[in-house]
Amino acid sequence: MKIGLCQINPIIGDVEGNKEKILQGYRKGIIEGVDLVIFPELALCGYPPQDLLEKDEFRQLIINSSKEIAEETDSVGLIFGAITEEYDNVGTGIYNSAILCYEGKIQFIQNKTLLPNYDVFDEVRYFESAKEVRIHKFKNEKLGISICEDIWNDADYWKKRRYEIDPVQRMVDKGATLLINISASPYAYGRRKERFEMLSTLTRTDKLPLAYVCCVGAQTDLIFDGGSMCFNAEGKLVKLGKTYEEDFFVFDSEEKYSEVAEIEKSFEEEVLSSLILGIRDYAVKTGFKKALIGLSGGIDSALVTYIAVQALGKDNVNVVMLPSIYSSEGSIKDSQKLIENLGIHSNIISIKEPFEILLKKLEPIFDNQAKNIAEENIQARIRGLLLMGISNKLDYLLLTTGNKSEIAVGYATLYGDMCGALAVIGDVYKTDVYRICKFINKEKEVIPIEIIEKEPSAELRPNQKDRDSLPPYEILDTILRMYLEEYKEHKAISVYIKDSSLVKKVLRLVDMNEFKRKQAAPVLRVSTKAFGYGRRFPMVHKITRI
Repeated sequence: MKIGLCQINPIIGDVEGNKEKILQGYRKGIIEGVDLVIFPELALCGYPPQDLLEKDEFRQLIINSSKEIAEETDSVGLIFGAITEEYDNVGTGIYNSAILCYEGKIQFIQNKTLLPNYDVFDEVRYFESAKEVRIHKFKNEKLGISICEDIWNDADYWKKRRYEIDPVQRMVDKGATLLINISASPYAYGRRKERFEMLSTLTRTDKLPLAYVCCVGAQTDLIFDGGSMCFNAEGKLVKLGKTYEEDFFVFDSEEKYSEVAEIEKSFEEEVLSSLILGIRDYAVKTGFKKALIGLSGGIDSALVTYIAVQALGKDNVNVVMLPSIYSSEGSIKDSQKLIENLGIHSNIISIKEPFEILLKKLEPIFDNQAKNIAEENIQARIRGLLLMGISNKLDYLLLTTGNKSEIAVGYATLYGDMCGALAVIGDVYKTDVYRICKFINKEKEVIPIEIIEKEPSAELRPNQKDRDSLPPYEILDTILRMYLEEYKEHKAISVYIKDSSLVKKVLRLVDMNEFKRKQAAPVLRVSTKAFGYGRRFPMVHKITRI
């Protein structure tokens, strides 16, 4: 069977626009002479639709649009993801469905069986699980159609399975001759390789070809990388879709193809591609054309500026330097060098005068108390105020520049440098920021070497260095990875980091700054455990550590 895989970038809620993409892809498939055209999970409404599904009108629009799509079909089959409804006395009555159409009507529906309810997923909140798993005879094949998570429970791959049911195995047992999976699987580094290994094991074991179509695009914090895959009955990957962009390609289950060798590129390339797509899609889907960044002379704002330029173009990125009385001359010079290298527009506004005015206003209340973090935060908040003012007046998308290490321990100012719509590198540890910047410079110096080699500093008091408040980033990031991603506690972490009191201090900083992260901009997700919706801890708590 010849299958056209349509790897599209839907917009959540844009049912009419998504419908047109589906119909355009279907027509392209007809021109290419395929038997069947397939689209990703919930392609018609976008994934994840979240509480939009609570709206009767929205659900009805999807259902009506599904019928309208079906009416446009001829003998070429079309599979796309949408919702369907079937109400009884128990449950939501809403299903996450794969809809198969041909000859002008909906011919078959397979609902999703396994509803993920972990990390960024909460499908149990909205959907009912499929009541049964069936196959459908179409042309000369018996199609086993599954949806995303349904294929992530293969007993031959996982040592410990999350679910008792294996929908794909049931399809195989019922005589499926061709497997199809429509997916919306968020990306994190290493995830594409994991998909490949899991799907390769499944197809090799079941001795069946598989067409796996995944959506592409960024939906606020979630990034979908595309990379749709097709496997032959020997478990070999023979087709791989483009990554980080829409694609259409044809897979013939009977044809002999060469095996695809490269699955995933380097960490630096993948993360950069993810973040570039994240900014671009957020801007396009929310209507912004230009981005704004506060450029400090440090490595974090330099990296965010570079990524924004790659996403939106140099003419659509504006940076503002906001020096204080504590800013070094080097910070301004280094920023200007970056601005020249990237060819972007810039402004410079000193915060010295407004800072002095505010301190004068606060003198009676501060009552000659020694300077502390209050004065530091005032400077950060003046910068936040100015950047938000420019953003509002000129309709710029303000990007925050904090990295994952700083956000984890609260080394950021609420309503100051945390102001902005999108936390671009909020899922990138500081040590990885350096790693990525060096990668960017591998052919020529884009990010000035002075910025990379400079000792990190917030420059909010005389001679301030990050090491005054934090351990070296190599140590800090080791602790954070173990605590945030592996859920190890201080006793287990102290096996690797011998300073037990330092480990306790870092863990306490993470715990006590939950309130800041709850108010932070959404973080573009590039790891398996990012801050945001996928990590849910109480703000008010008292953790006892043994």
